[in-house]
Amino acid sequence: MIKVITYGTFDLLHNGHINILKRAKELGNYLIVGVTSENYDLSRGKLNVQESLATRIENVKKTGLADEIIVEEYLGQKITDIQKYKIDKFVIGSDWINKFDYLKEYCDVIYLPRTKGISSTQIRNNTNKILKLGIIGYGRIANRFIPESKYVSGLNIEGVYGQNEAKLKTFVQKNELQKYYTDLDTFFDNIDAVYIATPHSTHFQYAKLALMKNKHVLCEKPMTLSYKETLALIELAKTNNLILNEAIKTAYAPCFNQLLGIAKSGVIGNIKNITATFTKLISDKTQREYNSTLGGGAFNELSSYPLLAVIKILGTKYHKIDFSSIIDSSTNVDILTKVNFLYNDALATITVGIGCKQEGDLIISGTQGYIYVPAPWWKTEYFEVRFEDTSKTLKYFNKFESDGLRYEIADFLSSIHNKSKSYKLTDNESLAIAQVIDTFNQNIKHEKNINLIK
Repeated sequence: MIKVITYGTFDLLHNGHINILKRAKELGNYLIVGVTSENYDLSRGKLNVQESLATRIENVKKTGLADEIIVEEYLGQKITDIQKYKIDKFVIGSDWINKFDYLKEYCDVIYLPRTKGISSTQIRNNTNKILKLGIIGYGRIANRFIPESKYVSGLNIEGVYGQNEAKLKTFVQKNELQKYYTDLDTFFDNIDAVYIATPHSTHFQYAKLALMKNKHVLCEKPMTLSYKETLALIELAKTNNLILNEAIKTAYAPCFNQLLGIAKSGVIGNIKNITATFTKLISDKTQREYNSTLGGGAFNELSSYPLLAVIKILGTKYHKIDFSSIIDSSTNVDILTKVNFLYNDALATITVGIGCKQEGDLIISGTQGYIYVPAPWWKTEYFEVRFEDTSKTLKYFNKFESDGLRYEIADFLSSIHNKSKSYKLTDNESLAIAQVIDTFNQNIKHEKNINLIK
């Protein structure tokens, strides 16, 4: 007898799952299916699992393909299961290619090609159907988005839109997608929602078209470079009863939200100052970040993150703001910008740079202590609450998985199902961020109300 084993969450069971089970079954005489537990899914960063373990096991059972069903509860269990059940072949989808090669010591490891363009046809009626999500853009962030989306249950990437067919073909092949589109109307006809991952200067036009086509929108940060355009998109989404989320990943991360709660709890007293820094070195001046016509520059590229921290903690009602920038003479974009905020009873300073490097930490200072978040704070997974008496230091850890895009995807999907935006990044907060970015761009354009070094 040839024994085969495979594993999965099997949430919202669909044809893609069934095809994997069928092909696994064909590779032997006896198929064991491991269904992951809720706790194990959370520990490995799998979000938005909508069905209970019992329901998922029952749905796998109904396929008639599993000879035996077990529960996967912890990391490392696969080795134990393979030995315990005397497995000959371990089978998994090609999404995980090379990730389980360590099991070759115990049995054959087979990676099955995934089902492209997974059908949302269910073996039963679901309260929430699988969301058909399309992507506009095929650059760096879009390539990171697709593997992250696989950790969020309840959606499928239907295809990608762009204008360069050669690049589209490469993107589709690399990410094992079924379709690409060069016609925007056809693209919109085949999706429920869209992720916009194009240069900043194009966000408004694509988001507006999507909302007018009654599609939910997850738009990369900054949503637009203008307060007026951001407001127009928010009002259009509300008019059409659609979800419009800005993809500032930090806003949706578990540890950052824990940090906000602790900062506002009063444990460090009244908050009097925030300093937040985000810099990275980009030496290649042919990159988008140095292209002024595409909304390049350090502030447009990076300020959304430190602005998020300041506005979430101190609010939107600052009464003075001061900008200072160093400009790259060959490209005319800012390579370093510092902004000072004056609130009624607090101060804040943010620093962003693409041509100058410094420690990327976040410090929230209060009258009784302070919170320190080490670099890279925008991927918050650890922070300390510190006091004058160092023996009272409190330490917090909450895993930030991989690139962190799964958190914004999960929140987007949840908001669509709940027909309501979450508290994690409100419209007013997005507008406040847009207002600061707009003010900066107007000041730098006219060289007024800004300290410039050229």
